Amino acid sequence: MIPSTQSVLLEYQQRVQDLGSMLLSAATGQAESRALLVGALVALVALALAPTARLASPLAIPVIVVASRRYARFRDQAQLHSRLKSFYERGSARLKGDWPGQGQTGEEYSQDGHPYERDLSILGSGSLFELLCTARTESGRARLAAFLLNPSDPELAISRQGAVRELTEHKKLREELATFGSQHGGEENWQGLTEWLDTPRAYFPRILPGVLAATAASLATLAFAALIRLLPWSAALPWIAGIGTFHGITGFVLQRRVRASLACGRKLAGEVSVLASGLALLAEQRFESPLLAGLVEHSAQAPAAVRKLGWWMHWVRERDREWLYWFSIYMMLGTQLAAAMERWRVRYTSDLRAWLDAWAEFEALNSLACYAHEHPEDAYPEFSEVVEFDAADLGHPLLSAEGCVRNDVRLNDTTRFLVISGSNMAGKSTLLRSMGTNAVLALAGAPVRANRMRLAPFRVCASIGAPDSLLEGKSRFMAEVERIRDTLAAVSTGGPVLFVIDEIFSGTNSQDRRIAAEAVIRALMKGRAVGAISTHDLALTEIAALPDLHGENVHMASRDESSPLDFDYRLQPGVNRQSNALAIARLAGVEV
Repeated sequence: MIPSTQSVLLEYQQRVQDLGSMLLSAATGQAESRALLVGALVALVALALAPTARLASPLAIPVIVVASRRYARFRDQAQLHSRLKSFYERGSARLKGDWPGQGQTGEEYSQDGHPYERDLSILGSGSLFELLCTARTESGRARLAAFLLNPSDPELAISRQGAVRELTEHKKLREELATFGSQHGGEENWQGLTEWLDTPRAYFPRILPGVLAATAASLATLAFAALIRLLPWSAALPWIAGIGTFHGITGFVLQRRVRASLACGRKLAGEVSVLASGLALLAEQRFESPLLAGLVEHSAQAPAAVRKLGWWMHWVRERDREWLYWFSIYMMLGTQLAAAMERWRVRYTSDLRAWLDAWAEFEALNSLACYAHEHPEDAYPEFSEVVEFDAADLGHPLLSAEGCVRNDVRLNDTTRFLVISGSNMAGKSTLLRSMGTNAVLALAGAPVRANRMRLAPFRVCASIGAPDSLLEGKSRFMAEVERIRDTLAAVSTGGPVLFVIDEIFSGTNSQDRRIAAEAVIRALMKGRAVGAISTHDLALTEIAALPDLHGENVHMASRDESSPLDFDYRLQPGVNRQSNALAIARLAGVEV
């Protein structure tokens, strides 16, 4: 039996309930362990102070050790269960339609002048990106945005489909990724790593690390020998002073380079540690999909190398602690760590970029897989070599399953465009967005909100609610004209184009609108374009009736003419003949 969105919601809600019980149990165990630990410590102090019981005081130490370990175990369990519970709560919110404004919006990836980003709500609050994104890192989020804003060719989209299908079944892996990096609290940002790779490199002489290791070891040996009186201080001090002077001069000459390297190390220590864990998780996987298998292969050597960098950066942080700081200066530990990190950067710069790229691709694919798991009724599209858009039961992915009304849309050589007539609020704009948004999903490699879809590798162009700009001195009408001009430019390149235009040229009179709209449609039909325009101006429906343009009139209307605002949002053949002028006046508070 094929699961449904409702069954996934029930699964998530049950998981939230179970994790809540486990979280309560872990919290109880944590409290009991804390009480046991405090009691053991009090007993240890009391026994140590009692002259007759001092021999018994060591008996409390095993209890303290056991209680400490038990407390740490329950604390880790509580953190794990809390993070998993939040993950499934967010999933439940997505399935119930309560997700807008709760996740990552992706607005930082917005592109001025993009042909469909704003029109189709790809980024921003309540956007397609927010619905899809479960990536934990900035690199994964950036790659998911690239999937949505830069449509792939069919070969790559099909490759991604295979990866998404396989990842959809890996529930355990999604849980591991949901708790990934939790020890650092929150979403990880690895952008600093790429910025570090791009900063100018600090030069350290090749022989310097070996020399400093030898002189530091000599200092430690001389000081220890003098302390235990194997060597008189009178013999040790000249050597200690000489080596200390060498260290001082070397540190003074290299101080700027060392400080810059150590500053990066302090800032990136946490990210590098998390990256090492993430790449180790990826390297452990065994996938059948060629795309996923390639990502695993690229990451095979990464964990050991990144762990080494993480170890050095960890000691950069530890070096700042009071108990180690002055000793580290005396032993030139900072300079040695800075030189080691620079050597690592020289050796692994290209590899680190490839590892970050592999991780970004993996996280973006996993986001699509999570969406596919939560929407098992959605279909994976097929790609066609001919210019067509054929979708059965097409709906908008941002709408909940209960509120989503579906329609069939078929565009090909016979019907190259639709003119959708109907009054405001009838559902015309939502249908246009459904066409464009599902095409974007298809070309990203994701399943689509349809029972079946077949389409060409389109360039999607949309003009839906183009905003005006007071700062740029641009009216809504001019913004729409520019968007249509961009659509015509896309058609001129020769590739297939899917256009969706809402209320075309609504800012002009009916006669001019009719003439201009026909001119645009004729220009679009000269290329490899299919699409739809919407209008409430019945004069424009005459365009679809022109036999040489291969258009078709369809409309959306109310269920009953006596209730003109009772829309069913279903696409019907022909031209809309209903009028809802009086109903709109009443809606505005006018007594009619």
